[in-house]
Amino acid sequence: MARSGRAQRRCLRLQVGMGNADYVAAFLHVLLPLAFEFDPELVLVSAGFDSAIGDPEGQMQATPECFAHLTQLLQVLAGGRVCAVLEGGYHLESLSESLCMTVRSLLGDPAPPLSGPMVPRHSALESIQSVRAAHAPHWLSLQQQGSTPVLSPSTYSPEGRPSPLLPGGPELKAAAAQATVALRALLDQLHLRPTPPVRMAVALTPLDTALVLPPDVLHQEGSSPKEETQAWARLHEALATEEAVTALGKILYLLDGILDGQVSSGLAATPAPATVAILDVALRHSLSRGAQRLLCVAVGQLDRPSDLADDGRTLWLSVRGKEAAALSIFHVSMPLPGTTGGFLNFVLALVLPLAYGFQPDLVLLALGTAHGLRESQAALLAALLRVPAGGRVLALLVEESAPQLAGVLAQVLHGEAPPSLGPFCVASPGDKQALMHLRRQLESQWKMLQVAAPA
Repeated sequence: MARSGRAQRRCLRLQVGMGNADYVAAFLHVLLPLAFEFDPELVLVSAGFDSAIGDPEGQMQATPECFAHLTQLLQVLAGGRVCAVLEGGYHLESLSESLCMTVRSLLGDPAPPLSGPMVPRHSALESIQSVRAAHAPHWLSLQQQGSTPVLSPSTYSPEGRPSPLLPGGPELKAAAAQATVALRALLDQLHLRPTPPVRMAVALTPLDTALVLPPDVLHQEGSSPKEETQAWARLHEALATEEAVTALGKILYLLDGILDGQVSSGLAATPAPATVAILDVALRHSLSRGAQRLLCVAVGQLDRPSDLADDGRTLWLSVRGKEAAALSIFHVSMPLPGTTGGFLNFVLALVLPLAYGFQPDLVLLALGTAHGLRESQAALLAALLRVPAGGRVLALLVEESAPQLAGVLAQVLHGEAPPSLGPFCVASPGDKQALMHLRRQLESQWKMLQVAAPA
């Protein structure tokens, strides 16, 4: 990372056998906090793919789609100015697929879903914890969460490390064969889920003349069938007006395009009095259309439906109020942090780990009345949520929102980099305490929240 003529070098060593969850955890809990505080003007990536699955040198388990996720996480930095320089990689099939995923991400294509369980290994957590502890005196972003060094044989002594596989040995041949099987399975998945032909669509009524959108964004004019829209509208009194029914029809039509794989992401406006009802219908409609895991991030005065089941198909994150509470493992509430550091802490240490642990098919991001987000904060939140969801994000905002907010959301959902948050300010004591409280409640179930190896 480079900034104003200066470069910074930091090292995080992961042990043999680390996989997708370990690399993502290292990014969320070490690399990205430091990077946002450093605020680089350019990100240089030494793109060595010897960490890819099947590589005889690295002996790691990162699958090709993992490199797409890591690349997109870096693209929220430095205004998207990311330069990757090809280095190592010694399993030709794994190298070629991993490189292809990286290039596609640099071009703005959404990342495919990650394979495998999102549970970091014990040794990876030890490394993460130790690096955070070593650098915490020098970086405010790492002082926002407690961390203490762990000195254990598995991390620090040669005796405790996994033995490397001998070149030409049976273990290495078995690992190469396993990599080939995993790569073929990944290719089959990609063929079943091709990149949608439309990257971004908007359903904004009315479309403000001051709104600036990327040139290839689809201005959607369609609406769902009248009978279907009216049937959903009858569930809520707030949807009784013609204005609300019209907005609902456009949103359902856009949502169907995302679920059918025709559109990657979307942005829609809702009448303020009907926002809660429209969000509820969008959620239920998605589940009825076969969505298996739906993440809803509701910012502002938006209540969770009281009859929404805690059946593992929905994860509701509410950003409002004054108290942090895990009402269940699928219903988390937290106040909006007041500083740049607090907001980054909230996104990187809570929202994204939960999203990666949940692995949603679709994200509903709703900005309700009095949501309190600055344009740069809303843009960063949308850009980062786009990564674990494979680009499938539907953002809803009230019609009274400024056109600048709609414009910046459309840009990041289209794949462009979010604007800078500005100078880094450390999280308030209250925000730190709220995050630590939620982590203690949730990390036994959501392993991606962990920043330290269990004792």
